[in-house]
Amino acid sequence: MMTLPGYINRNATEFGDMPALTYQGTTLTWSEARDKIAQLAQGLSNLGVESGNCVAMMMSNLPEHWMLDQATVQLGGVATTLYATMPSNQIEFMAQHSGCVVAVLEGKDQVDRWKPILDNLPKLRHVVVLNEDALITGDDRFKTFESLLADDIDQEALDQIWKAIKPEDPATLIYTSGTTGLPKGVILTHSNVVSNVQAMDAATNIPDHFTNICFLPLAHIAERIVSLYMPIVKAAHVNFCPNMDDLMPMLRQVEPSLFFGVPRVWEKIAAGLRANPAAIPAHVGLGNVEWAFSAGAPLTADVQQYFKDAGISVMEGWGMTEATGVATTTSAETLRIGTVGKVIDGNETKLLEDGELLIRGPIVCAGYLQEDGSIVPAVDEDGWLHTGDIGREDEDGFLYIVDRKKELIITSGGKNVAPVALEALLKNHPLVGQTLVYGDREKYIVALVVLDPETAPGWAAENGVEYGSLAELSDHPLVNEEIQRAVDAANEQLARVEQVKKFRILPEEWTVDSGELTPSLKMKRRAVHEKYESEIQSMY
Repeated sequence: MMTLPGYINRNATEFGDMPALTYQGTTLTWSEARDKIAQLAQGLSNLGVESGNCVAMMMSNLPEHWMLDQATVQLGGVATTLYATMPSNQIEFMAQHSGCVVAVLEGKDQVDRWKPILDNLPKLRHVVVLNEDALITGDDRFKTFESLLADDIDQEALDQIWKAIKPEDPATLIYTSGTTGLPKGVILTHSNVVSNVQAMDAATNIPDHFTNICFLPLAHIAERIVSLYMPIVKAAHVNFCPNMDDLMPMLRQVEPSLFFGVPRVWEKIAAGLRANPAAIPAHVGLGNVEWAFSAGAPLTADVQQYFKDAGISVMEGWGMTEATGVATTTSAETLRIGTVGKVIDGNETKLLEDGELLIRGPIVCAGYLQEDGSIVPAVDEDGWLHTGDIGREDEDGFLYIVDRKKELIITSGGKNVAPVALEALLKNHPLVGQTLVYGDREKYIVALVVLDPETAPGWAAENGVEYGSLAELSDHPLVNEEIQRAVDAANEQLARVEQVKKFRILPEEWTVDSGELTPSLKMKRRAVHEKYESEIQSMY
């Protein structure tokens, strides 16, 4: 099995003139990208980075970020990306835990987050800053990004280093979100990431030399697979979108052949298209998509069916960081709405009596990094990774994910209720943009609802409702009646103990900045519980 540097060298040799990385109208071919990666690898080596060392990055989705990641890997190092919005105390924990020797930061915001903790990181030797105006003068640890682009390259020595890398060597370190405690540092090997891409290719037929847009955080395993490892293996073309606000204009400009989005992205695109009945997917830049995918959370059946009717089969998969991203999926041809498909080639799954899903195979991570540099396996004595997800299989072996084991609601009557399944039913109504179901240790189930800001204006116009803001609309009696109809429709498909008895419509959308969503747009249940505790308790 080839390692990642082996693939990059192959791409530069066999597809050297093909586009690899594009940002703001500037494109690097695979040959040019390979040469820039070599420059950066030499620059890191000049700073003392050696095999096994960790380089931490806190940058937007930029070509420099992508190439620096692979420059670290070329040296046998371990690359890790931290979320750009991470507070100083979390940065300190991860920097100490990983023992990173170099940190590469984008600009002033990132430097300000690292500055208070620098003296607490004895292993950190250098801080490289992309935007030179954010450099801290008088501190010898700080270097410019330009200074990394070494002119004098010992190519023979670099080649010797990357050719000695083995498939079982670490390729990246990814920190889990830590929603149930301190984050865990997951070590993924070259074999893990290449096996994942190859098995995904066998299952879904990833287009050769595809074009995509890199817009979700590279700190998240799904974006790393789709915008880093898949392009390397398939010699593809990555277009960088550092700001998610620019996604829709860039989508129309690039018209990619491959598009991955978490459910919230697909929901927003669908809502925008529905608000304009004359629009079709081609109008938003999806006309050339050959491979469409959703993961990270359940995609509502309504949205998946909408795109299927429009000619785009949005494949859905299930996975986790410890399983190198996507572990189960379907092809576009075998798509079954509501299911996450079957385990990808070379791996196996099984369900315990309580429904917990276990997985075993080459995509399962090397283990969890410890502070002393050792790696503790994430699997049991038989090699099974216990995922913490509850699933079920149909008669044809297709897998359905019911919920997270730790997120199951247990009512005061002892009934297990899966909140994700209920939330998906509520979101089938186009006016429901976001929702959280609650009821642990309570007598009945309640829900918080956020209106979809994309579809709300059209609904209001159709129903003669005038409003000045989403908050004002959320408080309108007709909106309350419509959401009640959505709740009633969902309850018709549920057992009595699972039915939503009461709901509250909230005045504003949940976002990353307001604290309810992670940077990869997953809902933070605990944060929502805490922020809206009074609204929840008012329903009891």
